[in-house]
Amino acid sequence: MSDFNDLPVLVTGATGKQGGAVVRALLQTGRPVRALTRDPHSAGAQSLTAQGVEVFQGDFNDPSSLDAALAGVDGVFSVQMGSQPSDPETEILTGKALIEAAHRAKVRVIVHTSVARAGDQENFIGWEEGRWEPLYWDNKAAVNEMVMKQGFPYWVILKPALIMEDIIPPMVDFMFPTLSERGVFDTAIELDIPLDWIAAKDIGAFAAAAFNDPARFNGHEIDLAAQSVTIEELAAKIAEATGKPVSAVTSSEDEMLARGDHPLHVRSQVWNNVEGYKVDLNAVRSWGVPMTTLDEFIKQNQDKFVIGK
Repeated sequence: MSDFNDLPVLVTGATGKQGGAVVRALLQTGRPVRALTRDPHSAGAQSLTAQGVEVFQGDFNDPSSLDAALAGVDGVFSVQMGSQPSDPETEILTGKALIEAAHRAKVRVIVHTSVARAGDQENFIGWEEGRWEPLYWDNKAAVNEMVMKQGFPYWVILKPALIMEDIIPPMVDFMFPTLSERGVFDTAIELDIPLDWIAAKDIGAFAAAAFNDPARFNGHEIDLAAQSVTIEELAAKIAEATGKPVSAVTSSEDEMLARGDHPLHVRSQVWNNVEGYKVDLNAVRSWGVPMTTLDEFIKQNQDKFVIGK
């Protein structure tokens, strides 16, 4: 193990889905971990401290707090909140602040998490006609470009597709609310459309591997998915594991909008029918990082599912 592996990695979003998985994966490899949080006294931050993580109070709008958290670190895990029309600039501004601060601190390795297909959006069917939300895709691609062009000795961009944790609480109530309400995946996704899935745990595993062997991963944008299944197949897997009836139906865009679904959410589901993440599963496997199947994830979390209230 090189001397670099004795130096800490700063994880942003450490109390969240992806950042939390990165923290756990790094700790399992024996790597010192720092976390950046606005409130070191929060329950999430206290849990990190209990795991041996060094928690720093920081704010992306306060460069001095970033500089303090980054002093002496070898690597940074970068994750930002996605953009919304009501908040179009935060993702760009926070990404820029972190990337520039990491460069000031002479950070050796940056692992940034984005989304599969980011940077390819101009090739989407209907892109020029404004069919898809440009803010989401353009901002993801812009932060990716910042990472690539900042001049870090080693950089890696992880690009996950759908995350398995979105089918259990709390995220299921936003992503697939009809599962917990009625035991049905009632979406605009067509039943025969394959969807690409990755567990947050596996995003963490890829990040830890990249931090501990940056030369191997350097300069790569890695689409992430472990398995591709339809929404109907997913429903059947959950039903088998939980013993509860789960089904899938497809509603039209108009039907979903009429019942109050958010237009951007509906449009993202339709995007899966027209484009989708198109992850090359063999390419992902070629990295040799063990991954979680949906069957394994569902079994591991079978007590967390809320199906039909």
